[in-house]
Amino acid sequence: MSQFTDAYARSFYYLRLSVTDVCNFRCTYCLPDGYKPQGTRNKSFLSLDEIRRVTRAFAAAGTEKVRLTGGEPSLRRDFTEIIAAVRENAAIRQIAVTTNGYRLARDVRDWRAAGLTSINVSVDSLDARQFHAITGQDKFHQVMAGIDAAFEAGFSKVKVNSVLMRDINSHSLDTFLQWIRTRSIQLRFIELMETGEGSDLFRRQHISGEVIRDQLLMQGWQRQPRGRSDGPAQVFRHPDYLGEVGLIMPYEKDFCASCNRLRVSAIGNLHLCLFGEGGIPLRDLLASDQQQDELQARIALSLGQKKQTHFLHQGNTGITQNLSFIGG
Repeated sequence: MSQFTDAYARSFYYLRLSVTDVCNFRCTYCLPDGYKPQGTRNKSFLSLDEIRRVTRAFAAAGTEKVRLTGGEPSLRRDFTEIIAAVRENAAIRQIAVTTNGYRLARDVRDWRAAGLTSINVSVDSLDARQFHAITGQDKFHQVMAGIDAAFEAGFSKVKVNSVLMRDINSHSLDTFLQWIRTRSIQLRFIELMETGEGSDLFRRQHISGEVIRDQLLMQGWQRQPRGRSDGPAQVFRHPDYLGEVGLIMPYEKDFCASCNRLRVSAIGNLHLCLFGEGGIPLRDLLASDQQQDELQARIALSLGQKKQTHFLHQGNTGITQNLSFIGG
């Protein structure tokens, strides 16, 4: 099977695979009222065998990196087994997880032993009270202990995701930079994105990542080149800091030109874009190992529908009703 490629000559090396829609946090910008099932029971999320088959198909078509997302992926009791199933594919060089971190301290050694190579933890504030107010959970110290546990388990770097919000953390750059001065953490500021349910929040809290980028450049931070299976972050380094800063700015011109990633939802739908109008069902082709050729053919054909860009600038958020769909 040749490399998955779309009509704009973009090649797809990176799969973001959701393994559950459930999350136990109630972040103000994502699930302020908590998780509510959308007619989907836990048992109908992709099974271990289905995950094995879909990642095998992507690996055979050039995918080098798989990110396991949710919801909160560690809520799956078989999450360690899921990592091991993805690890079976020799072509997959990177297996990452995006997590809220509440189970890191307990499970991170097992995840690493199963084959996990990279961790992203969501931390929007370094103030414990503000963290509680944002997430609805008084677990700041537990998450921080989890990050320490990841280093102790042998991870050389941990990525930390912070959704950039005008009144919450846009003025906290110096605090974050002090935190990463002596820690091998890549701090990633993600611009708040408009969703169907979050228009009011977006208007109140959105601030461009350019504000952070300008501050970094003034302080001597330098932008780094991007690898072909890297995510969308612009990464900056400074000789005086062990850590790095990443900026994810989906509203910037040409953001989609370097798109290298596809998404599969927890119920087995292929999403060509986070803000697309719908998903392409794959689950009927995940029932047996003999369906791999047909599965790859459907994915390859679907790529002909992938648009050149999202339409966020026009306020078109597609079917994305809240940021839980992003999956990290």
